[in-house]
Amino acid sequence: MILESRDDLEVLGEAADGVEAAEAARRLRPGVILMDIRMPRLDGLEATRRVLGYGPPHPRVLMLTTFDLDEYLYEAMRSGASGFLLKNVAPSELVRAVRVVAAGEALLAPAITARLLERFLRLPPPGAASPPQLAALTDREVEVLTLVGRGSSNVEIAEALFLSQTTVKTHVAHIFAKLTLRDRVQAVVLAYEAGLVAPGTR
Repeated sequence: MILESRDDLEVLGEAADGVEAAEAARRLRPGVILMDIRMPRLDGLEATRRVLGYGPPHPRVLMLTTFDLDEYLYEAMRSGASGFLLKNVAPSELVRAVRVVAAGEALLAPAITARLLERFLRLPPPGAASPPQLAALTDREVEVLTLVGRGSSNVEIAEALFLSQTTVKTHVAHIFAKLTLRDRVQAVVLAYEAGLVAPGTR
C-alpha cells in the first residue's frame, strides 16, 4: 500500500516465502525487491543469492527484518543486498530506501558499515602486500576506493582529492568495472578485506 501510493513506483508481485520470492523475481524481473530475512521454506539471505544468480539484469535487494543483529546485517551484505531496513521504518523512509537502491546506491550508513566490518572481517597483517585484485587499479583509483571504504560520498571524495564530482563518478565506475563490484557495499567490503581501511578509520 505504501509503495503503490507513489506515482513513480509499481508493485509487480508479492510472495509468501523465499521459494516464491525467487521464482517471482525470475519471472517478473523487478528493479527492486523488498526481501524479508526470516521466511518459510527458504530464508531471505538464500533467496537473495538465488535471485542474484539468475544473471543480468540484477535487481536491487532491500532486506527487511524485525531483527537488527549484526550477523543479519553482515550476511545480508555478503548475500548481495544493497540495503537493510528494520520493519518499523517510517513509510517515507521505506519509499526513500526503494528509490535509493533503485538508483544504484547502497543503503547502509557508514557507521553501521564500519561496525559490521570491524567485527567480522579479517584484515591482512600490517605491511602485507596489496591483494592481487587491486593490481588492475591505478594509484588514483586506489585512493578513491579507500575513501569509498571509509563511507565517503562522491562529493566528499571530490573535495578530499581536489577533483570534480564527474571525475570521481568516472573513477568509481572504472573501479566497479575492473573489480566486478555491483555497488558501494561491495566496494566497502573489499576495501576492508584488502586492508585499505583499518577498523576505526573514518
